[in-house]
Amino acid sequence: MRPDTSLAAVLVIIVFLMPLEGYVVRGGDALKLGKEKVTHLHFFLHDSVTGKNPTAVQVASPNVTSFPFSFGSVFVIDDVLTEGVERSSRLVGNVQGIYAFTGLDKYSLIMAVDFAFTTGKYNGSSFSVMSRNPISEPRRELAVVGGRGKFQLARGFAHLTTRFLQFPDAIIEYNVTLFHY
Repeated sequence: MRPDTSLAAVLVIIVFLMPLEGYVVRGGDALKLGKEKVTHLHFFLHDSVTGKNPTAVQVASPNVTSFPFSFGSVFVIDDVLTEGVERSSRLVGNVQGIYAFTGLDKYSLIMAVDFAFTTGKYNGSSFSVMSRNPISEPRRELAVVGGRGKFQLARGFAHLTTRFLQFPDAIIEYNVTLFHY
């Protein structure tokens, strides 16, 4: 047998031995995304570390200091989202996730959180943020990296402004722009 014929025979055998599943398109509906939409959201996040009902609790701390808000401290949150700056204003959802203090010289967090809406036309939908948050700055921008429900495949940004700070408790205003399907 010639070398090119034996190579061809080996390739034919390999092709027949490969699972056909890799080459077959399975039945079902294709994801129909439709036209891309832009949504602007405005709400307030209430982060409470102190008091009898905290919404943020420390789950890890560095061995080098006892101060709970230093480099290496990790918190888990379930913060309330409201329509207005007052805690008594209409509830629109909550944010759950983790933030860690990552700044050595300035207060800065890395946040991995999901903003879920529990009322209104976005009930059952959420968007996710994975971003650096330089909390010592009065205004900042975070990256939106995903979403579900009415915010499928979301991307965008959130502009944050601190509206109340009695360290470590804070109320943060969010102005969010989402691009989604």
